[in-house]
Amino acid sequence: MSTSMPSISEAEWRVMNVLWEKSPQTANEIISSLQGQTDWNPKTVRTLLNRLVQKNAVGVNQNQRVYTFYPLYSQNECQHAEAQSFLQRIYSGALKSMLVQFIQKESLSDEEIQELRSILDAKQASTEHPKK
Repeated sequence: MSTSMPSISEAEWRVMNVLWEKSPQTANEIISSLQGQTDWNPKTVRTLLNRLVQKNAVGVNQNQRVYTFYPLYSQNECQHAEAQSFLQRIYSGALKSMLVQFIQKESLSDEEIQELRSILDAKQASTEHPKK
């Protein structure tokens, strides 16, 4: 995989989510999956698939009579790239500013707070005692 993740539009994310749930899929299977979620016509979905193929976010298997599509990046890879892009655009790369903004404005359950503490503790432990 190349190191530069393609930029994916909001509509393209909907298509990618269908492919992350199950791959490979034909265009008709993807269209069927999206019919319950969107009011897009089949041509719109095919256009989005073609864009994703051109961006190298989706691969296409042409070995069969019917083409099948599959993601070239994991959902986690795309989410990470999108989060990095958002962090850079909105917070000039300052993770602390973003976290403070979200934590102060959102109501968190005790369970969510404990989970965040555990994540921060694990992060601190890994930086204090890096693996060799």
